[in-house]
Amino acid sequence: MNLSPRQDAHAFLADYRREHPDDVLVIDEPVSAEEGVTGLIYELIARGRDEMLVCNKVDGVETPVVSNVFASRRRISRILGVEPAGLHEAYQSRASRPLAPRVVDSGPVTGIASSDVDLSAVPMLRHFASDRAPYITSGIVIAEDPDTGVSNMSYHRSMVHSPTELATSLHSRGDLWRLLAEYAALGRPMPVAMVIGGHPLFMLAASARVPSDVDERAVAGGLFGEPLEVVRTPRHGIGVPAWADFVLEGTIDPQLHAEEGPFGEFSGYSSHRSTNNVLRVETVLRRRDAMLIDVEGGNTADHLNLARIPRESELAEKLKDRFPDVTAVHYPTSGTHFHCYVALRPSRPGQARQVLLGLLGWDPYVKTAVAVDADVDVTSDAEVLWALATHFQPHRDVFVVDGLPGSPLDPSSDPSGTTSRMGLDATRGPDFAGDRIVVSESARTNARRLLGTTGGAQ
Repeated sequence: MNLSPRQDAHAFLADYRREHPDDVLVIDEPVSAEEGVTGLIYELIARGRDEMLVCNKVDGVETPVVSNVFASRRRISRILGVEPAGLHEAYQSRASRPLAPRVVDSGPVTGIASSDVDLSAVPMLRHFASDRAPYITSGIVIAEDPDTGVSNMSYHRSMVHSPTELATSLHSRGDLWRLLAEYAALGRPMPVAMVIGGHPLFMLAASARVPSDVDERAVAGGLFGEPLEVVRTPRHGIGVPAWADFVLEGTIDPQLHAEEGPFGEFSGYSSHRSTNNVLRVETVLRRRDAMLIDVEGGNTADHLNLARIPRESELAEKLKDRFPDVTAVHYPTSGTHFHCYVALRPSRPGQARQVLLGLLGWDPYVKTAVAVDADVDVTSDAEVLWALATHFQPHRDVFVVDGLPGSPLDPSSDPSGTTSRMGLDATRGPDFAGDRIVVSESARTNARRLLGTTGGAQ
């Protein structure tokens, strides 16, 4: 059966390097598996750069390592074939048209299959000095509902516990956590397959926030515009991408636990909070030409964008449908997953507050939401802070709601993740007095010409 090369991450990388060579940084010199890739990415960040990173020689890792794929919104937009301004609409319109996966007999991931498991042969990196061990950061766990058969996909950090076991955390306490409880009630372990390495659109689909009866593999099909091609794993028959680099098939036993963490999380802190679950690996599948597609940990744009692009897209659609005056939604890197900015054209008093209440109610991770006028660039922290400085009065424009469920990985929350949320109305309001200063386009054009002729940056 012929497979679609559009779903091949290797083909994507080759095509992207050819079409956008300035947006891919290739390192051929040896790089350490102990923070070496992280060091490169954080140095790029310090220099204001966000290229996709390809390290061909990582000490102790037998495969090339690709990382920082999602660090650039521009790059994610290119993957979806749109300009950055159309990113949310493109993602949401495709994700909302799911296509059921198509089962195929074989694919590149079945190139090597072994039940003689040795997890030391699976490539992993230590991302931060504070990490307990090298970690899998891009592991997408697939499990099926024991009653409906609907599959769930979600990311879970994992480290080696024994030659055949991974210690992992189901800290988000989402659908996989619910499924594990169902298997516990049945008195049996939960069959799972961890996918490591896939096309960026498949990886984005694994971050989709959808109801439990929606299969994220079908969301991947919607993003591709064609059904995701899957092969069945040898022991449990779980459908995994035919083009994946690695698949670890096994079970999570609700009764087994192992220490896991600390690990550098999206908050920018090393998190000790974990559910301490154990994934017992029974079969390893891998491509013969496998590479490690890594997600850089911590509060990097690579880590944050992977989760927030689907979240932003969903929230933008919901808010604009409910409140037509909303013009833009943005989750800033500076706020990890806990801040959100929303721009609108207020048409009546209290409207911004109503929008903020909607946003804070829909997204349990957001603690602080700021509303600004439509002419404020929500992708710029400086612009939003300027709006707060000049439009906002604390006695009038702030409200707080406490005792709400949030993220257990928020180090300021209580151990269960309970938190409070705050809305800040930084719109001008009906009685605002002041006109925003303007520099004419002709003056800007002339300035660019002058700076260009004197050798300055254009």
